[in-house]
Amino acid sequence: MTGAPPEKVRFEVDERGVAVVTLARPDKLNAIDLEMRDLLWTYLLACRDIPDLRCVVFRGAGRAFSAGADVSEFGTAPSIMDARRARHDRDVWGLLLDLPVPTIARMHGYCYGAGLELPLCCDLRIAAQSTRFALPEVTLGYIPSAGGTQTLPRIVPPGVAAHLILTGEPIDATAALRWGLVHEVAPDDLLDATVERHIARLLAGEPLPARRLPLGAPWTGAL
Repeated sequence: MTGAPPEKVRFEVDERGVAVVTLARPDKLNAIDLEMRDLLWTYLLACRDIPDLRCVVFRGAGRAFSAGADVSEFGTAPSIMDARRARHDRDVWGLLLDLPVPTIARMHGYCYGAGLELPLCCDLRIAAQSTRFALPEVTLGYIPSAGGTQTLPRIVPPGVAAHLILTGEPIDATAALRWGLVHEVAPDDLLDATVERHIARLLAGEPLPARRLPLGAPWTGAL
């Protein structure tokens, strides 16, 4: 007999009050399907409601943070109206933006489409040197549908945002750091240690009801 298949999104909270949300579909480069979206909704609600939670870290299993939405579901159920209703009733990205604790995206491999839009909703974005970033939706004939057209221009210069959105071309970590898309770039083998340094810094302060920076606010701390 075989057990139940592993969840496509894993959720853990350690004794420090640090929640880790892991996209766990490595065989598909963590392409986000509807099941994963529902799991993200469930775990973000938990992050909102868990007492004494101090911060949330998002990461991807395997070779990538996420290659974006699962295109194999495009053109299938639900219908456009059902999908619009689901987005209204379960606004995953709005819930993420409204979390009352700091959020960190640990980025590596491919951060494409929704795999970039999710980190754009986080307070801190820490990337490995080999990471690649893109909003490739235009190459498939549509626009970024998880808020990238709104969040990206608030974080990077308008011309950079336009280039990413209109061309779909990827950029590397050096360009991402130069344009303010990420807050720090670490050697690949030091990514976890770098993320842990930021977690420790957040935990060193007194917890506040809401510690989030406004979306697009400049980072003024020493990194």
